[in-house]
Amino acid sequence: MPDYPAATQRSRVRVPLRFHDGYSVDTELVTFHGLTDGQEHVAMILGDPAGAAPAGAAHAGAAHGVTPLVRLHSECLTGDAFGSSRCDCGPQLREAVEQIAERGGVLLYLRQEGRGIGLYNKLDAYALQDEGLDTYAANTALGLPEDARDYTAAAQMLTALGITELDLLSNNPDKAEQLRALGIDVRHRVPTGVFTTAHNVLYLRAKVLQTQHTLPLAKLTAG
Repeated sequence: MPDYPAATQRSRVRVPLRFHDGYSVDTELVTFHGLTDGQEHVAMILGDPAGAAPAGAAHAGAAHGVTPLVRLHSECLTGDAFGSSRCDCGPQLREAVEQIAERGGVLLYLRQEGRGIGLYNKLDAYALQDEGLDTYAANTALGLPEDARDYTAAAQMLTALGITELDLLSNNPDKAEQLRALGIDVRHRVPTGVFTTAHNVLYLRAKVLQTQHTLPLAKLTAG
């Protein structure tokens, strides 16, 4: 049994999504009671995920031999909403929604801006990156963790949805390691695409070199 309190589903609501490139899909957004960090994280149910139990239902687990595809997507106002090309968050979100909808699964939209340091601190880190620091060194120069994210609330959300076995859509090994430590059976880690721009290539290289993200370095050349 996990050593953290159980969360419960609070509400479920259908929401039609439409992206800037015309792609559209219906989703069901789920909110929760009892998340350990007190944040307003939401789960986005896409397609027909095996084991995503409705509120009050027993945990079903993976059904019919299909393991749900899950992404833990940390909020990025600049990338997700404003279309910033300093990161790859917006394209990753767009890709994840379609991939998960096709297979069936869940996208957890986690309110962890700037790898958990918050929006203002992230923008301060951007200013230091403009002076030559990489994304991790900039956080350290501000007296902040390189990555402050904790995925206990994500594990609570998944368990409340009846999903304790999944394939994880992520290039970040730390996400899989944390979920496994929290009692979630991550069967496979599925890599995302490589979304480079002239403004984010050094950021992506830093993720590979500093935190072992599974991105091909050969495609991450500056210039």
